[in-house]
Amino acid sequence: MRWLNKKAAAKRKTTGPSVSELIVKAVSASKERSGVSLAALKKALAAGGYDVEKNNSRIKIAVKSLVTKGTLVQTKGTGASGSFKLNKKQAETKTKPAKKIAPKSTKSPKKAKKPATPKKAAKSPKKTKAAKPKTVKPKAAKPKKTAAKKK
Repeated sequence: MRWLNKKAAAKRKTTGPSVSELIVKAVSASKERSGVSLAALKKALAAGGYDVEKNNSRIKIAVKSLVTKGTLVQTKGTGASGSFKLNKKQAETKTKPAKKIAPKSTKSPKKAKKPATPKKAAKSPKKTKAAKPKTVKPKAAKPKKTAAKKK
């Protein structure tokens, strides 16, 4: 019996997109302001030719995983029930890495310019500033007088 199952598993081929991809497409196609409910998601998947009754648990698992990944945001309910929207923040972060690559390339020429002598000139005034705190020490004596006044 087991050898029959192995052959059947070997013959199976995945056809079409995954359940999570179908869910993302269905949510993005809807124009509901508060998001798409699970029932509406199932109707959209059934309209697309997906067997909802047979794969009900797969739909729920896919919805939960998309929420934990951050692709979907759950606006109402808990678990797999409720309403779901696409996460706008994640869509923005996908476009931002392309922008981050450009500043990194511009930073390397700036690094080459930084080791110039202006830094050394900036360090020397810091040394003169270090001499100024010596004048602060008499000011530290004044709080002692205020402590004596309190008594």
